[in-house]
Amino acid sequence: MEFAWNEAEEAYRAELREVIATLPGDWWDAYAPHGPSSPRLMEHARTFNARLAARDLIVRHWPREYGGQDASAWQQIIISEEMWSIGEPRSSLYLGANWAGPAIMKFGTAAQKQKWLRAIAGGELLWCQGFSEPEAGTDLSNMKTRAEPVEGGYLVNGSKIWTSYAARADVMFLLARVGGKGKGGVSCFLVPMDTHGIEVRPIPGVHSRWDFHEVFFTDAFLPADALLGEEAGGWTIVQTIIHYERIGAGRYEKARRGLDHVVGRLKERGVWDDPVVRADCAAALALVEAARLQTYLVIDGRAKDSDPGAETYLARFAMIQADHAVANLSSAYLPDLLVDGADGHLRSQFNSAITAGIAAGAAEVQLNMISGRHLGLPRGA
Repeated sequence: MEFAWNEAEEAYRAELREVIATLPGDWWDAYAPHGPSSPRLMEHARTFNARLAARDLIVRHWPREYGGQDASAWQQIIISEEMWSIGEPRSSLYLGANWAGPAIMKFGTAAQKQKWLRAIAGGELLWCQGFSEPEAGTDLSNMKTRAEPVEGGYLVNGSKIWTSYAARADVMFLLARVGGKGKGGVSCFLVPMDTHGIEVRPIPGVHSRWDFHEVFFTDAFLPADALLGEEAGGWTIVQTIIHYERIGAGRYEKARRGLDHVVGRLKERGVWDDPVVRADCAAALALVEAARLQTYLVIDGRAKDSDPGAETYLARFAMIQADHAVANLSSAYLPDLLVDGADGHLRSQFNSAITAGIAAGAAEVQLNMISGRHLGLPRGA
């Protein structure tokens, strides 16, 4: 692996930072603390994403025919690092750029590609992900939401839970059952959130009032062209996109810059010379950089068109450890700065860490996948 960035990659990062420099001066205090799903950030994201799109910065790693520039997979992780390091000002556009778009490229019809991919590249859509249900969180194959075939399309009934961004998203990547049982009945749909029969209810969380939602479907009609791929063929799509989703968010970079901020605060308070404090910060730095390198290993394979493997789960779990390590430093040494209004940067990183072990795949599920697919251990070992 070549660890240095080439000229094109450095230039891309510089362009991204030029757009980042246009963010409001009170970004950390007024926009970022409660994450990319907060109302103020999501509203601002539409303007910010338009600036990115005007410079063709959103999906340069995509093929030209879909609005990209045929750049390498490394440019995908560069934009992820730069955006997540400051609290993801794109909001949930990243879902479309990271994995919904690639899924549409691989499994969509020509009409679906024309409709959705250009809109993602143009920064026009905020996404949400309709996967988890009250009785089907980590066990997606147990989902109950159904899409019944009717003339011209499908009627959807059921519910989803813990759906981030749902109240203000434009479109949902929905999993619903079309006949069959278990994995065999799962199907994927691209659903505008203004579809009649969809109701969104917020679920206040300890980290944010706006992140989680329940979404209810009551005879919501979806036209036939909302189906992505084949009926009951959605599990193959899910398995494909999981490897994009697991490491699509550069959380380790947010943790690293959060760690730098923690160190700065510790120095201000005159406690940086304490060997215990320095040792704890060094341990957190080791976890952050381990997560970075594990992620780069996955991206290197993607850039070389290698099939994804268990290293994706290793990278995802490493990110969780990094997020938690930095948040633990804040709570141990700077707890007074974690209240609203005290230090928006620390608050943003801490809130992100609260959900790090759940969002994009629970930590325990990652460990199960690592035990089986990486270590070769039998189930229940």
